[in-house]
Amino acid sequence: MRSAFLTLSITVEPERFRLKETFSISRGSRDAAEVLTVRVSDGDFEGRGECVPYARYGETLASVTEEVLSLSGDITRGVLQDVLPAGAARNAVDCAMWDFEAKRAGVRVWELAGVAAPSPLITAYTLSLDTPEKMQAAAARNAGRPLLKVKLGTPDDMARLEAVRRGAARTDIIVDANEGWTAEVYSDLAPHLLRLGVLLVEQPLPAGKDDMLAEIERPLPVCADESCHDRASLPGLKGKYDLANIKLDKTGGLTEALALKEAAMLQGYGLMIGCMVGTSLAMAPATLLAQGAAYVDLDGPLLLAEDRTPPLAFEDQRLHPPLAALWG
Repeated sequence: MRSAFLTLSITVEPERFRLKETFSISRGSRDAAEVLTVRVSDGDFEGRGECVPYARYGETLASVTEEVLSLSGDITRGVLQDVLPAGAARNAVDCAMWDFEAKRAGVRVWELAGVAAPSPLITAYTLSLDTPEKMQAAAARNAGRPLLKVKLGTPDDMARLEAVRRGAARTDIIVDANEGWTAEVYSDLAPHLLRLGVLLVEQPLPAGKDDMLAEIERPLPVCADESCHDRASLPGLKGKYDLANIKLDKTGGLTEALALKEAAMLQGYGLMIGCMVGTSLAMAPATLLAQGAAYVDLDGPLLLAEDRTPPLAFEDQRLHPPLAALWG
């Protein structure tokens, strides 16, 4: 599909990338990454971006495609921030425009952004929600990784977490409840999280129903995910969260993500840089954002049975910055 009204032409293509195995969280399961690839071009240079429409935020492949193709006029990254809201559509266009600008200027994207060249990063590897037995087996298979992220968010999570720790006795662990707990469940689990060496818990309570986090004891750091989208989210995190999980599909692209990162750090929040289940093209801009973050969770390509060419390199337990042929 093509919009004819842009100074830069824009195309949107739905693509499907198979996962190595079913990926489950407390809200559901998937067997493939369903993404949209956006391309912007002036006829000589082309930039690409990827987004993952997310039903939790009311997005579908069709609705996000419609948002992208609604753009008209002379679109710049600055204008884009005003004409599209934070979300998947703006993310794909914004990242495609960063890529386009870098290719047209003949420089790498971090030079355009005025930041240091990115270095390789340790990323978490996510263990999908499953039975305790299967999660223990998955933990054992990945016990050599430096950091595991464990998907939880059910009334039966203690058995799962104990099983993961048996499978990976010495690996650092963080947990993600995906809004699946109540304040009472979190308070009951928190001492056990500490006992099992969990470093951080992500989004234990539902966004919009998380005020109790300001009132109950938080014995280990709590990270906002669904409660943090862009800079407008920051006032609502005060007193409830210790870290903010920045994802490009929530911020609406790298432009706002860089601004959110700076604002969050100035307000004293630690940072996690996360992702939806997408390809190396979706992770590439986030490698720039992730420099200096306390936690990096950009393992999307590690979950895929098929990926972009060239993919991001995962070597020596580290995620490496993208080649220019991929992005930026």
